[in-house]
Amino acid sequence: MKNFKMAIIGVGGRGEGLYRVALKMRKYVQFVAVCDTDDQRLEFIAKEMEDDGRARPALYHDYKACIDEAKPDVILVATAWEAHLKITTYAMEKGIAVACEVGGAYSLESLWELVRCYERTKTPIIMMENCCYGRIEMLALNMKRLGLLGTIVHCEGGYKHDLRSMAKNLKHYRIWEYLHRNCENYPTHEIGPIAKLLDINCGNRFVSLVSVGSSAHGLEEYVEKHDLEAFKGKRFCQSDVVTTVLKCANGETVTIALDTTLPRYYSRGFVVHGTKGLITEENRSVYLEEEFPEEMWEWQEQYNNIEKYYEKYDHKRWQGYKPGKEGHGGMDYLVFNAFFEALDAGKEMPIDVYDMATWMAITVLSEQSLATGQPVAFPDFTDGKWVLRENKFEL
Repeated sequence: MKNFKMAIIGVGGRGEGLYRVALKMRKYVQFVAVCDTDDQRLEFIAKEMEDDGRARPALYHDYKACIDEAKPDVILVATAWEAHLKITTYAMEKGIAVACEVGGAYSLESLWELVRCYERTKTPIIMMENCCYGRIEMLALNMKRLGLLGTIVHCEGGYKHDLRSMAKNLKHYRIWEYLHRNCENYPTHEIGPIAKLLDINCGNRFVSLVSVGSSAHGLEEYVEKHDLEAFKGKRFCQSDVVTTVLKCANGETVTIALDTTLPRYYSRGFVVHGTKGLITEENRSVYLEEEFPEEMWEWQEQYNNIEKYYEKYDHKRWQGYKPGKEGHGGMDYLVFNAFFEALDAGKEMPIDVYDMATWMAITVLSEQSLATGQPVAFPDFTDGKWVLRENKFEL
């Protein structure tokens, strides 16, 4: 692996965490700069890098100065959601490769600008959607490609995670989003692996979307219970549960859910339905038609059997990999592996600009659908290239 000079832009919880669990162990990466609007965060990460035996990075408040003066080869964008695209396109115009953290978009035009920027500059860009590298998601991809699930008909996913405590942190950008927007604001964790499974933008595409939202009571009750003065009496726009249904050109349906303001356990709600079998995350099981009788009432045998399928059908990325302290069970580490490998080899990114635009568009489209109560058409960011493109994701 050749050496890369890297700048991290945004060193709040996510940027700082990624340095610790997915980046600092990479000897071929030199951290030349970090950028954030908060001096305390900057000093904290700079000291941590020094404690790790690395040179002290240059510190910046302004991302343009960071990019122009530090002259990194690559940047990681881990800021609040609203800054992702403007920082990304600025770096791409300078020919600097971008690893951009996840989140939804604010307009379709900003996504078209992102695509046009890439097509004009050909600067490498990847969305760091770590869930594409989850073990069960990659197992499903491998089993689908081996023909074990038959024809995929329907998939489900979700970001189901109790995030109400964010209301205790006035600096947390999510809380301000929830006050003012109602949308599927964090779609990429669930849609990324499903899109790769269904060959979206590579022989298939999303053609329409409809979203429905519940009422919004979770955060308001949490604010009252914990006496959070800053948000008392505020009405939150964000529905407690948003359910979105997408239709694909090849006939498949996809259901995704956002559920982050009610008490619940964490889940990505990952389900793959095929004509020969099913994979589901919540009960950690694989159900293959050929292995079970048509009528089986001893349902316990069908649950929590995933380990034997990992032994037989683990994706090559996971074979022999035993995560230690790497983030999110190893997914953070694996997505950065894929990013640097593609950069080093001069190959196309496994999660490319068309994936990024398509997945981020769900936020904008869901906002429109929730506001009007109507389905909306899904734009084709490939401009027709999806018909002939091949899905080479982690073959």
